[in-house]
Amino acid sequence: MRYRLLGRTGLYVSELCLGTMTFGGQGFWKVMGGLEQDAATALVKQAFDAGVNFIDTANVYSLGESETITGQAIRSLGLPRDELVIATKATGVMNESAINAQGQSRYHLMNQLNASLKRLQTDYIDLYQMHHIDRSTPWEEVWQAMDVLVTQGKILYVGSSNFGGWHIAQAQEAAKSRHFMGLVSEQSIYNLVTRDIEREVIPAALHYGLGVIPWSPLHGGLLGGILKKQDSKRRLEGRSKEFFDAKRPQIERYEAFCDSIGHAPADVALGWLLAQPAVTAPIIGPRTQEQLTNSLKALEVNLTAEQLAALNEIFPGYKTAPEDYAW
Repeated sequence: MRYRLLGRTGLYVSELCLGTMTFGGQGFWKVMGGLEQDAATALVKQAFDAGVNFIDTANVYSLGESETITGQAIRSLGLPRDELVIATKATGVMNESAINAQGQSRYHLMNQLNASLKRLQTDYIDLYQMHHIDRSTPWEEVWQAMDVLVTQGKILYVGSSNFGGWHIAQAQEAAKSRHFMGLVSEQSIYNLVTRDIEREVIPAALHYGLGVIPWSPLHGGLLGGILKKQDSKRRLEGRSKEFFDAKRPQIERYEAFCDSIGHAPADVALGWLLAQPAVTAPIIGPRTQEQLTNSLKALEVNLTAEQLAALNEIFPGYKTAPEDYAW
């Protein structure tokens, strides 16, 4: 396993982050067939044994059950807390009947942090992330809450997720005025197919020293060798099928390119992300130990400049704004 510094911090995290959105089966995730405790524990052990020290979850994943399962896995395996970097999130709705059970008010952040600590069975969170932007809460209130939590030792670093470049700039300038470190990471959807963050988010991350943590690195399996998968019919329904139909010529070229360089499409997709500016660690969300084993093979992919250029021809990206759309 290789490790990278998380943004401008001195904290090293593994180049792959274990995502736990598949842990648990409440709400939406019940339909998706979430993993129960034993299967999740086996994945956590396998990942840790392979050198993965970075684990990402969120309070809303399966309405808290993902955090509970993750915490129990760590506890039952006896994993050393000081060798793990645990990330979780708040902002999303946790109780539809309670008006303040959402957002980034000091009230909500502090309440949800305490609830997450209990579910994860830990005294502190290494990376506490705001899951989405909250336009109704002023940054002065957000940073006041985060400052208190850092002072109390309940969180070590603060990150964002699904923020725009302008949001990152607002957050950092407000933090600077308080002499607070502010954000150290941004978690965004980013992959060969979806490259919108190249316009403004990545430039903002580079400017302010944030590490980018890509989620959906395979775009729901589209970049995982979908043309050869036996279960492709199950994946290609509704909006997924419409998207695939529009991108099929590119997917065909992509899989042929992967064959030509002797790497699996999923490995190339992850390898490409690890070669991008500001990227720290893509989030992988395996459902089986076999999928996790396959994801770890991506660390063996070291794409050349020519290969990166070929991928950019298949899936063109964006220039930084405003050059992408103006002069």
